[in-house]
Amino acid sequence: MHTDPIDQLAINTVRMLAVDMVEKARSGHPGMPMGAAPMAYVLWTKIMKHNPDNPEWINRDRFVLSAGHGSALLYSLLHLTGYDLSMDDLRQFRQWGSKTPGHPEYGHTPGVETTTGPLGQGLSNAVGMAIAERYCATRLNKPDMELIDYSTYVICGDGDLMEGITSEAASIAGHLRLGKLICMYDHNRISIEGSTDLAFTESVHQRFEAYGWHVVEIDGNDPEAIEEALHAARQVTGKPSMIIAKTNIGFGSPNKQDSASSHGAPLGAEEVALVRKYFGFPEESSFFVPESVAAHMSAVCEKGSRSETTWNELFNTYGKSHPELAEEMETMLRNELPEGWETLLPQFSPEEKLATRQASSRVLHALVGKIPFLVGGSADLAPSTGTEVKHATDFTSENYGGAIFRFGVREHAMGAIINGMALSRILIPYGATFLVFADYMKPALRLAAIMQVPSIFIFTHDSIAVGEDGPTHQPIEQLAMMRSIPGLTVIRPADAQETKAAWYIALTQNKPTVLVFSRQTLPVLDQEKYPVVKGTPKGAYILSEWSAPSTDGNRPVILIATGAEVHLALEAQSALLNAGVPARVVSMPSRELFEQQPESYRNEVLPPSIRRRIVIEAASPFGWDKYATDEGSILGINRFGTSAPGNTVLREYGFSAAAIVEAAKNLQ
Repeated sequence: MHTDPIDQLAINTVRMLAVDMVEKARSGHPGMPMGAAPMAYVLWTKIMKHNPDNPEWINRDRFVLSAGHGSALLYSLLHLTGYDLSMDDLRQFRQWGSKTPGHPEYGHTPGVETTTGPLGQGLSNAVGMAIAERYCATRLNKPDMELIDYSTYVICGDGDLMEGITSEAASIAGHLRLGKLICMYDHNRISIEGSTDLAFTESVHQRFEAYGWHVVEIDGNDPEAIEEALHAARQVTGKPSMIIAKTNIGFGSPNKQDSASSHGAPLGAEEVALVRKYFGFPEESSFFVPESVAAHMSAVCEKGSRSETTWNELFNTYGKSHPELAEEMETMLRNELPEGWETLLPQFSPEEKLATRQASSRVLHALVGKIPFLVGGSADLAPSTGTEVKHATDFTSENYGGAIFRFGVREHAMGAIINGMALSRILIPYGATFLVFADYMKPALRLAAIMQVPSIFIFTHDSIAVGEDGPTHQPIEQLAMMRSIPGLTVIRPADAQETKAAWYIALTQNKPTVLVFSRQTLPVLDQEKYPVVKGTPKGAYILSEWSAPSTDGNRPVILIATGAEVHLALEAQSALLNAGVPARVVSMPSRELFEQQPESYRNEVLPPSIRRRIVIEAASPFGWDKYATDEGSILGINRFGTSAPGNTVLREYGFSAAAIVEAAKNLQ
């Protein structure tokens, strides 16, 4: 092993900056950065195409630190290679308001491609990024004009590969033959509890070969071997690559190398002094960057700037030869949609009856292929979720231009892959499954909300009306779970018209959106009679006003409903009005959107003076108290479902117009 002295000094500088960050913060993970520094340094300085002056350059190579606890490694590289991350930022590691949080956060720190920390999510995001590159390259590239041509690199750890999500993601990556996805496995054989032999003794090499990956094993302390392996991986175009690098956690620490004690705690002042001595750094010199290293690393920025300049020249030429495609791309990069796209949305008639999943299917049929970068699919449930778009082709290893994705029965990976696709800043991705299986996707839903990426999650079969499949497939608590996630917009439309409006919202708000659709057929609300178009984007609106005067001292009541239960509320309203009870029906497809409205509007829909309210939703009542008030009631479900025809289950669980009327009379 021969390493150029400046390379070794730069690697050790990366290590020491990471150690100093953790030590000053008295919190963090020094071991992983110390062991993985050689592979990260080689990748960032000798292999990756990136421009620190413009972290948003669309054709940059992507880097994902899936082992997000090693964030100090990434921050060291960002600082040294010229990103907008100062030495003072490094000194504020893990502190309030700093640009260097404990785990990398997308949109917070320049150069961070995705939020990582929950293990396995990053590698799975990277699969989505690699998919996005293949789709965009196929759609946009022309002979001698490779506009989109980037690779996606990952550094993962033992913990990442223990998580089940990486098995799902690696399986589909191999199936799709994503050759521009290259993962470097920091195989230091240590986890929090000790040696990985305690729980992880499988052959990762054989496992990934079985998935269809190109796999090599190297010494992770040998920069030459690392560079050679990366160059070789780039030549393997028909398979993703896994480079298993044997490393030493806490490398250079005389007393804590290869020990779990260096994983998640500062080394301590005495040990840091020994590490500094081991690497030949001056004593008492924290956050020290040798001048020769600073000069050497600045070349990365210069090289990246030249790369983007060359690409900009290519794009200018491309724009003259292919103006329509260039405009397509620029439109998406501006977070805009093609002009007039909304005129493509389907029309629905009040004479129709259809499930909201079927209405959603008609929206997708109208838009997929017309909105160029609207792509997605389902977790092996396309016929059931309405995401089988018959005129579109599948995305496969033989057809990377297909707009329909077959994720297989891999809900967890599907959610993370969709997030990775959304992070491309060009694709608008969606993924579908049954609502009850949102449980499998919770981490990805949460991370989409943290990052505020425009992922669209479709969940159908939204209540106990699923029927015969029984309690395992009848969602109860899932709506409450998703509504509890800050920054996630959940929309449960009542009919086809609200469904169309929900899709409009999902495609225009540039944030993560959950669309929740029914299995059972529902009437279509008459737009001439009901203010669906105006009301749905506000989250809640007066669907039907009270029209009968109060008689016999009856006081007004507000019926608040979502989804299919809105139609029960309308039926109950009619009976209540006939009985002289003034009843207003409020459709509330999205609590999140409603809470964003001005207080004056919210008070107009739900007047504070009218506290007799009934909330109707065939799901957990959790979270509805504020809308029902202490003088109202909630018609929900506090137990699991049962196997029977859907209408029977609804009736037996008390979801009927008669039950609503009785509840309203009990409030008088």
